[in-house]
Amino acid sequence: MATLRPDSWGELQEALFVEAWDPALGRHRSPYAFRGLSDASYRLETTLIRLGGDFEGLERHLLRNFRKYAHRDVVERDSLWHWLSLAQHHGLPTRLMDWTYSPYAALHFATSDVASFGREAAIWAVNFRKAHELLPDFLRSNLDEGDVFTVEMLSRLETRGSVEGAEPFSVGESPGKTIDTLGDFDVLSGEAGQDFLLFFEPPSMDDRIVNQFALFSVMTDPTAPIDGWLEGHPDLFHKIVIPADPKLKWEIRDKLDQANITERVLFPGLDGLSAWLKRYYAPKRP
Repeated sequence: MATLRPDSWGELQEALFVEAWDPALGRHRSPYAFRGLSDASYRLETTLIRLGGDFEGLERHLLRNFRKYAHRDVVERDSLWHWLSLAQHHGLPTRLMDWTYSPYAALHFATSDVASFGREAAIWAVNFRKAHELLPDFLRSNLDEGDVFTVEMLSRLETRGSVEGAEPFSVGESPGKTIDTLGDFDVLSGEAGQDFLLFFEPPSMDDRIVNQFALFSVMTDPTAPIDGWLEGHPDLFHKIVIPADPKLKWEIRDKLDQANITERVLFPGLDGLSAWLKRYYAPKRP
């Protein structure tokens, strides 16, 4: 893993856009997903892992009851991926993890807690294009547009026969079993020969998803923190550590506010507006 430690706003800009140039397109299109944390020591643990106890055994019960009690018209399609996205978005502990395409949105989350300015913050950057090269053939063959899945693409995945070791069916063939449970998804790690990390874009359920330029990750092993899995694949990611320098943190924060990267934009509505005003007008502490 490469750890980048910028000491100034200028160095931070360089770190945020590492490898953004795509020679095939002739454009600056970064292949990285970003996640900002106010404390660099925090692990990449899902809300399901942080639940504690027998969280692995509780996973299917949590999702089953969420689907049972939520209104059925809140998702556009009754699929695993739509329900998982909705549950994660509304705070249910799941194996999903929130990421963003925007390095500035990640930078906001790394610096939004003024009380944490005395600690190192971090932004994790994972190359989703390289991560998807480790997917089993079945999934890679269905990644027919772009580098990241959508819930629609995942919802239409179908296999011939049993899921384990299955191949995508061809035109004219009868579709077999759909991947409509987490168990169906998990057994695909056998085809890949290892657990894998998959990124997908959630449906645009509200402005928060859109404004945060959000995407989710999901692993076949719900018990594994993502940073532990990444340690075995050091070429897939880097970590940007922002020093515990309140002067630099305030500079970052003020420049993000001027660029309109704020709670008011990322959390549209009165709650986001109030959070922004509370932070923006709070007295600057030593």
